[in-house]
Amino acid sequence: MDGFSKTNNLEKDEYYYSKEGYIIFTEKYLLKRGYCCQNGCKHCPYGYDKKTGRIEK
Repeated sequence: MDGFSKTNNLEKDEYYYSKEGYIIFTEKYLLKRGYCCQNGCKHCPYGYDKKTGRIEK
């Protein structure tokens, strides 16, 4: 799966694959990106709560 084009410019510690094959971004990558996408990312460093639609941090 490492040939997936969206991961070519990412470091190995910026993502991993779920057992279903989805790309999961790590906190390192999300901080490097520099903003919250408000999608409820598993490792969101910004504290976004998808249930309330607010950033809680």
